[in-house]
Amino acid sequence: MEATELARLQFALLAAVHFLFVLLTLGLGPVVAVFNTRWARATGDRAVLFGNATRFWGQLYLVNYALGIAAGIVLELQFGLHFPGLLDVAGEVFGAPLAVETLAAFFLESTLLGLWVFGWHLFPRALHAAIFWAVVVTGYASAFAVMVANGFLRNPLGYALEGPPGEQVARITDVGALVTNPAALLSGLHVVGACLLAGGFVLVGVSAWHLRRVGGGLRRPSSPDEDLWRRSMRAGIWTGGLGVLLAQGFGYAQFGYLPDGLGTNPAVGVLAEVMMRTADLVFLGALVLPLLLIGGALFRMRGRGALYAVLTALLPLPFVVGIAGWLVRELGRQPWVVQGVLRVDQATSGQSARAVLVSLVLLVGLMVTLAALDWWVLARLARAGTGRLVLGAAPADVLRDDGAEPEVLLRFGGPDPGPGALGGTAAGGGPEPEGAR
Repeated sequence: MEATELARLQFALLAAVHFLFVLLTLGLGPVVAVFNTRWARATGDRAVLFGNATRFWGQLYLVNYALGIAAGIVLELQFGLHFPGLLDVAGEVFGAPLAVETLAAFFLESTLLGLWVFGWHLFPRALHAAIFWAVVVTGYASAFAVMVANGFLRNPLGYALEGPPGEQVARITDVGALVTNPAALLSGLHVVGACLLAGGFVLVGVSAWHLRRVGGGLRRPSSPDEDLWRRSMRAGIWTGGLGVLLAQGFGYAQFGYLPDGLGTNPAVGVLAEVMMRTADLVFLGALVLPLLLIGGALFRMRGRGALYAVLTALLPLPFVVGIAGWLVRELGRQPWVVQGVLRVDQATSGQSARAVLVSLVLLVGLMVTLAALDWWVLARLARAGTGRLVLGAAPADVLRDDGAEPEVLLRFGGPDPGPGALGGTAAGGGPEPEGAR
């Protein structure tokens, strides 16, 4: 393969894998915020329930967010390595929204998230919940800034080329046109839908896995754990339902600003067709599952164990579809980096194919390693359930010696350490964790 093709492949692989982190971060954020808000307003047993729900899903959010930040740094390295022409010609336009994204995600959002994590026992519950809502808002603002940059590549607006032929540089002439670009607005809302859909699938899949083990099939939950998983299942169904509506509606609306459709690449057309038909099936499922919530039928019906197994197995589906959608968007723009302005071969560096191949192997290998580590940790935390929640626990509860061996203490989601971890009296007669009060 030539150096240009390898550079394109590297960008496609890095962007696709990084998008896995984005889907889950933006998909889980609003749900954690809602649970956090309900915990802030609840008392008694309901406070314990919503506190544990916030802590459980918040742990998954934090792990995915932290590794996603590292993956984002890897993604940005490639622009300077292999696409210097893009920065030379359109750096002012393309870089401006990315600078906003950096300020929002790497500084403001991370700072707020740190306040949320370490202020668990310091802030009033209402303020604590408000801080996480601010995390969600900055996260979505950061994602929109990225879509503004990407929208300029697909449908350049609000700019002018200045300078002599061969040395022209793009300058921003209309910030409003750049920000309200339909390639940013429509695609941004489409991505929001895809993220909510992915978050809904994770909520439903993990909850279904636990309900197969604790679900008693009664009209009312037989244990606090079953109540938590039932509520999480409901939250996932409604979140996923909203997500599929947004993803479907604004996904088709994107064709309004694509004068040449999806381009001339036949592979893009096939991939888009498979993606859209899969999305149609998910849409049908989003219509059926809410009906099963009527009267709690989903939790009492015969054969629910098999249904739970199917729902758990389908958990990766929105992530696969999300990657396919991103590839359709990027491949459909080829051979342009900036549609009608700058071609890929004009933007790539003059490095040899061997040098590009080495960077591809190293960067893609690092990105895949981060993604694999992310899903491995998430899977262990998800399987552990509420048995050993570290996020939001009182220090005495986390550091308490429960007699476990070192290899257990170092393992994510160790055995249930007893009542202290879920709101009972801590070892040594200490107070119960604040999350349960």
